[in-house]
Amino acid sequence: MKKSLLIFLFGIFSAFTTYAQETIVKGSVLDGTTGEPIPDVTITIEGTSIMTSTDANGEFQFKTIVPLGEQVLKIEKLDYVTKRYPIVVNEGQTVDISGMTLEYDSSDKKDLFIISISDDNLNSEDDGLTDNVSGLLQSSRDVFLNAAAFDFSATFFRPRGLDNANGKVLINGVEMNKQFNGRPQWGNWGGINDLQRNQVFTMGMSANDYTFGDLAGTNNIIMRASKYRQGGRVSYASANRSYTGRIMGSYSTGLIDGGWAFSVLASRRYGDEGFIDGTLYDSNSFVAVIEKQLGDNHSLNFTSIYAQNRRGRSTAITEEVENLKGREYNPFWGEQDGEIRNSRIREIDEPILMLNHFWDISPKVKLNTNVAYQFGEIANSRIDNNGSRLDAINNGQYGGARNPTPEYYQNLPSYHLDDPNPTAYDYQLAYLAQQEFINDGQLDWNELYYANSINNYSVYALQSDVIEDKQLSLNTILDADLADNIRLNASIRYRTLNSQNYARIDDLLGGPGYLDIDSFAEQQTGQQELGEAQSDIRNPNRVVTEGDRYKYNYDIDSDVISGFAQVQFKYNKIDFYAGANISQTTYQRDGKYENGFFPGQGYQEGFGDISSFGKSEKLEFSNYGVKAGFTYKITGKHLIDVNGSYFTKAPNIRNSFGNARQSNQTVIGLESEKIQSVDASYIFRSPTLKARLTGFYSGFQDGTDIGFFFTENSSNFVQEVQTNIERRHIGAELGIEAQVTPTIKLKAAASVGQYTFANNPDLYYTAADFENINGDKTVLTYGDGTTALKDLHVSGGPERAFQIGFEYRDPDYWNIGVTSNFFSNAYVDASALKRSASFTQDVDLIPTDPISGNVIVPENGNFSGYTINDYDENVAKELLKQEQFDDYMLVNIVGGKSWKVGDYFLGFFATINNVFNQEYRTGGFEQSRRVDYRSQLDEQNNDNGPVFGNRYFFGNGTTYYLNVYVRF
Repeated sequence: MKKSLLIFLFGIFSAFTTYAQETIVKGSVLDGTTGEPIPDVTITIEGTSIMTSTDANGEFQFKTIVPLGEQVLKIEKLDYVTKRYPIVVNEGQTVDISGMTLEYDSSDKKDLFIISISDDNLNSEDDGLTDNVSGLLQSSRDVFLNAAAFDFSATFFRPRGLDNANGKVLINGVEMNKQFNGRPQWGNWGGINDLQRNQVFTMGMSANDYTFGDLAGTNNIIMRASKYRQGGRVSYASANRSYTGRIMGSYSTGLIDGGWAFSVLASRRYGDEGFIDGTLYDSNSFVAVIEKQLGDNHSLNFTSIYAQNRRGRSTAITEEVENLKGREYNPFWGEQDGEIRNSRIREIDEPILMLNHFWDISPKVKLNTNVAYQFGEIANSRIDNNGSRLDAINNGQYGGARNPTPEYYQNLPSYHLDDPNPTAYDYQLAYLAQQEFINDGQLDWNELYYANSINNYSVYALQSDVIEDKQLSLNTILDADLADNIRLNASIRYRTLNSQNYARIDDLLGGPGYLDIDSFAEQQTGQQELGEAQSDIRNPNRVVTEGDRYKYNYDIDSDVISGFAQVQFKYNKIDFYAGANISQTTYQRDGKYENGFFPGQGYQEGFGDISSFGKSEKLEFSNYGVKAGFTYKITGKHLIDVNGSYFTKAPNIRNSFGNARQSNQTVIGLESEKIQSVDASYIFRSPTLKARLTGFYSGFQDGTDIGFFFTENSSNFVQEVQTNIERRHIGAELGIEAQVTPTIKLKAAASVGQYTFANNPDLYYTAADFENINGDKTVLTYGDGTTALKDLHVSGGPERAFQIGFEYRDPDYWNIGVTSNFFSNAYVDASALKRSASFTQDVDLIPTDPISGNVIVPENGNFSGYTINDYDENVAKELLKQEQFDDYMLVNIVGGKSWKVGDYFLGFFATINNVFNQEYRTGGFEQSRRVDYRSQLDEQNNDNGPVFGNRYFFGNGTTYYLNVYVRF
């Protein structure tokens, strides 16, 4: 059956080849420096609308009738200097212009954007809060994608509503996405721009030479020493966005005698703080790439990358805090000995070693085999407070280990006005809190040191949450031309990961030692003597010092093996492809501590594995995917492009375990996510006008998400687990650019989408001390066990973005461009707890334990009843309405100039973003600490705003970037 279908398709599409022209014009285009074929070069017959483009092998052939006589071929591609070649076309003859070359454009326009985008991704703890379009980098050649990567990224705009976990980033064909959360860790190769200019970007699920891909596209960064232009480059950059200075130098030998090639790079990025207060930047990057050609058919390439990064973090703040301190406020820092010290430091230290073998089996068959090893750690610091069992505190010598965060809700004016009928004294306290916060409002390091100095143990300590990974990756990639118009791509991949996860004491802040117990749990349960508050009951009441592991300690072992195959067909009027993928993924947790709340081993019905020490069950996921698409060439100017896919995707490690820090429990009802997508584009290409209009749809089923927070509904730190999540992403993209004169280009871009939840996901909660009346571990649900998210918007930047702008490029090698960018329809991330049956409950009626104060969980784990008696549906509808951010407009200016002085190229590039200093919100989320109907009503009446109001991320004001360079 399959063989007959293939023959049938061959017969249909071969019919197109019978109309070949008697006069043939064909050729190829090569990189003038490396000699490598250049794909997607536009070739135009000047003075006509006849055009075509090169394929993946850099080859082209006009499929329409070419006028006879003397003609001029115009060959052009973004990032290359346009050239013109004269030819003579005679009737009945073949004109073969193979070996035309293009030189790389020395303009450094893109140098900024890779840096600023990549650096922004380092700001959040899991790279999720700052999702934007870093995956586009500098490789996209599409006017819309350029707008999305460069101008829209400041708003955390996500093309098609997709985040970084929906795209793939490869280096030399090796996947770089983390297995923990599915996202690429940009800091692993930050600051090495000069050696990452050669990139191949595949949009969406379209045909890909390396891997099956994902919805947000695939970017392969090619780092081969023989492909770099011989010479060096030194640059200095100044900015006020994430760092204040950057120095970079690189040199490449090109291919030299003996078949050797070498490339090296070193860079440093630094700054005491960026646009946000207290966000230090300290990064050093080193790269060495060595290639040896072994005869005509074999080459070995070794790549080593070390990109250390240390950066101060910031956080989302409430509107009350922003009104008092401004959008640049950051509560994580304070002065110590006259120096700014940030308590939340993110350190990335994960070297990459890679060996690549390239084998040209024949002129039409190539095999690329790769092995890569990545190791090191990511550490995120924070202040840990633990003083409830210390005799000094219990004896009243110090006020206790209170939360030291300066914007803690009890430090703000709204806290003192939380009562429905505040008194004059309450207003006085609110005023004093306001003034103190305005005048100071920063972390008091001296207070922490003083608290530790008067106690027998450290009340406060600086801890780091550490992920220490060791990952080995192997793959082999086949590229074979089965015929002149049929191409096969295939690959086999294997990744194995050992991930150690633990808390570490980094600084005792002047104290002698830190007691390794869960002080919050001890306060809640009063069970410290029975061991529940112990981090490891095998080593109780342990006092840890700097450098020690404590609190939690476990390994995650993961293995992923996958196979991919794809066939591409090219004909006069139509190109099409089909591909398939299969994979097997396994995860297993191995606990090194026996947590006091989860002692022993075993399973409990309705909860799962209740053990904390030793190995969990092995989670296994078998997945598959199929995709297909075609490009129909109506004429040389007009094309229709369609892509469709269906695939399943294993949940990442983060969303597979309920709380891996405490137990082996896995998510109840965990399944692979099902994804289907289709997009259709109309493309117009002419010498003066290029445009693309695309409509797209993506559907997601069986998604999983886990959140961690404290809620007063159960007076506990909880794990919020959502499963069976369905989402629907639908919209359209438009990009147009017009070369109205040889020096002036007009451009416009637009994205209009709607990204919503398509159902009410399942919802449950776990906590260390959730036990039912029988004393068994349990999960907690409300009502029917779902949350009413259907038709709410998925948070992730603006759903609508529009751009209009122009570029002027003077023949004397200077340029300037201005863009105006408008954004709307961005939404706050909705609280699932707030939209569960918990919202209607009267918290005063819920039974609690008279000793610990903990909520008494029913035997079946379900909280139903206790409904508020004055509940009003119309009022509730307003309280549950998802907040939409205000519209805003950002104006950006870019420009540069270059000179040639002898054998040297000198130049500068500068940009000013948000020229008019527009204030705007890039994202935010609803807090889930207090979300019942009555408390929400009370919070609306607070003169200073809600105590637990929405938290927001604010965009930067006016920022600049200036880069000067010398190339030789």
